[in-house]
Amino acid sequence: MSVWKHDATDPSSGHFNSLEAVFRLEGERLTSDPLSEVIRVEIEGARYYVKRYWGAGKGMRRFLGRPRVKAEWQNLQLFAKWGIPTAPIVAHGLERKAGTFLRGALITRELKGTLDLACMARQNDPRLHDAAWVDCVSLQLARATRLMHDHRFTHNDLKWRNLLVNEKTELFFIDCPTGSFWRGSLLRYRIVKDLACLDKVAKRVLSRTQRLRFYLQYQGCSHLNDEDKKRVRQVLKFFEGRE
Repeated sequence: MSVWKHDATDPSSGHFNSLEAVFRLEGERLTSDPLSEVIRVEIEGARYYVKRYWGAGKGMRRFLGRPRVKAEWQNLQLFAKWGIPTAPIVAHGLERKAGTFLRGALITRELKGTLDLACMARQNDPRLHDAAWVDCVSLQLARATRLMHDHRFTHNDLKWRNLLVNEKTELFFIDCPTGSFWRGSLLRYRIVKDLACLDKVAKRVLSRTQRLRFYLQYQGCSHLNDEDKKRVRQVLKFFEGRE
């Protein structure tokens, strides 16, 4: 059984009208692993990122639960529903045989003029030394992250490489195949992990004041209370001994 959906209004939709057509596409390979690959294709001046999966995921996900590709497109759809800017989905779907995942794909349209924050950090981009620019991005990131967490959803890979910024200083969230909903102590742990992933690079390129301001923006407050101080300590210690 094959299930495939594509945006017929996209100018290049004819190239993505079936799973078979998508797996025949050729383009620039960007990443590859035992489960998937990402290629970039250019059609009539527009660029698209094509993620092709032939494995459902690691561990028990190979047999149970959502395949990784399905989790990714559903999570991007959640972001769009919640008003969190993300890459537009052009096509998505998967194929099963006797209930077992065979292959799947997700295609997103390029967000023009964007650069991921990790790349900016590596290049020592001058914008990271512009206090007003940093504050603008920090506020967008804080509000979007809090919005996710208020829905009891965590990204689980909230790294700078998965955050894009364009020339208008607009922030976009991408690549979220392992994001999920949680409750109770597991939710609290995952929230700390999301915040710690963000701070992993931030502590190298931003000031303590900027990092504190991000957390206050995330909490929507002007001062830390005892619970905030406890969480901040957990964030700071999260990756100790693992870096």
